[in-house]
Amino acid sequence: MKPWRYSVRGITVSLRVTPRGGRDGIDGLETLADGRSVMKVRVRALAEGGEANRAVVKLLAKTLGVPQAAVSIASGATSRLKQIEISGDARALGQALAAQCGGGDKENPAI
Repeated sequence: MKPWRYSVRGITVSLRVTPRGGRDGIDGLETLADGRSVMKVRVRALAEGGEANRAVVKLLAKTLGVPQAAVSIASGATSRLKQIEISGDARALGQALAAQCGGGDKENPAI
């Protein structure tokens, strides 16, 4: 199960963020103890004053080739587990996320 859902406006992604992770990057997918799937992301920024959140938005925007304004934190602003909304072409975003996580996305999203 992929950690993202398609919508009319774009895609929503479940993340587990590691602040002060030594580098900025996407580390693949993980299944949590409760069975939920998340995308693992690490950033160099500290989890103080929203620095890590800004770094996550910047990393995802750059990785997916969308403006930073298209990436927003829907929930979990003060938690390691976050829901991120990304506006744009859902199919293209899903394919780009799948490529970053080490697999092709052959789903045909119903939009």
